[in-house]
Amino acid sequence: MRSYLVGGAVRDRLLGLPVSERDHVVVGSSAAELHALGYRQVGKDFPVFLHPDTGEEYALARQERKRGPGHTGFDCVATPQISLEEDLARRDLSINAIAEDESGRLIDPYGGMADLQARLLRHVSPAFVEDPLRVLRVARFATRLAPLGFDIAPATLELMRQICASGELASLSPERVWQETCKALQQERPSLYFRILREVGALPVWFPEIADLFGVEQSAAWHPEIDTGEHLMLCLDVAATMRASLPVRIAVLLHDLGKAMTPRALLPSHPGHGERGLPLVRAFAQRLRLPRETTELALLVCAEHLHLHRLQADDAATLLHLIEVSDGLRRPQRLRDFVLACHIDVRGRLGLQDQAYPQGDWLMAARDVVQELPLHEVLSQGLRSTDLASAIRAYRLARLAARHPDGAS
Repeated sequence: MRSYLVGGAVRDRLLGLPVSERDHVVVGSSAAELHALGYRQVGKDFPVFLHPDTGEEYALARQERKRGPGHTGFDCVATPQISLEEDLARRDLSINAIAEDESGRLIDPYGGMADLQARLLRHVSPAFVEDPLRVLRVARFATRLAPLGFDIAPATLELMRQICASGELASLSPERVWQETCKALQQERPSLYFRILREVGALPVWFPEIADLFGVEQSAAWHPEIDTGEHLMLCLDVAATMRASLPVRIAVLLHDLGKAMTPRALLPSHPGHGERGLPLVRAFAQRLRLPRETTELALLVCAEHLHLHRLQADDAATLLHLIEVSDGLRRPQRLRDFVLACHIDVRGRLGLQDQAYPQGDWLMAARDVVQELPLHEVLSQGLRSTDLASAIRAYRLARLAARHPDGAS
């Protein structure tokens, strides 16, 4: 029985990156032996065990044989006779197929060290095409490692195109697609993920609403980049620069879907695109099973971002509307997320990445004013419950209207 450190732990250490997980492969052993040593098996499909002391994952060396479509359409064979090289051969990229033994010696049968030096993402074998999830994984790795200068090998890109053309990408589970996508969205240049998926033909399969934005014209007066898809890519990278949370980045991803539905006769203007985008946001969220609160924020930004963009400091009605529709008094963080997503939308334009956004400050200041209103003055008037909500709203509106145009009370 011999164990080796494999995969991301070896790769990231060699690149000088933080190592978050340590995975091991065990050669010359069996499930019975690992059970006897106190290892705890997890999952049913693969022979993976948790170390009794460290909790790190140890997987028996295995081979996989394609038997059906999709990421799970494999038979797994794990026997003591399977070698380390045979186990590493089933991995996706050469840089993920480097092992390290207990003495620190590196085993690199597929040229992963050379590809690390060359900053190249290259498949290990032609069996790469058997697993459609690898299209998303490679796009995600390329997004993560782009700051270090990594590119995808042309031959690997071609295999990714073959997978997309085969139709197998549609067999993936929404959970796995979204898992890879969320990881990519949190990188320094999340736009690269969607650009790669578009290049290999994957974008229309799982993200048709995003694919439809490319080639849609916008007014150059407001969007020097003109193309709506390019605007979205700029927005995603601005969101990363501004260190937005994942829900905000998702809302930014979905905020302009309605522009793909604008009648051609109206282009390059997009009147009402927020309202037209709402069914598309709902369809996207349902397909990829987004969390409820994430979906609610995305719908809010889609429907209301134009109202905040056009806000004037003395527009009390719009200020109160945005506070109410966002539930901003009870959920101030949601209102802050909404403002940040709208600011990112403004900055996601060619040459305007440093644009100021006073509208956001006006809205947050208005929220503080409304929050601090002495409602006992309204309640003391002895109004009936049917009149109370209208009276409170009128009182808030009057107080907001009494503020100075610069937003001060």
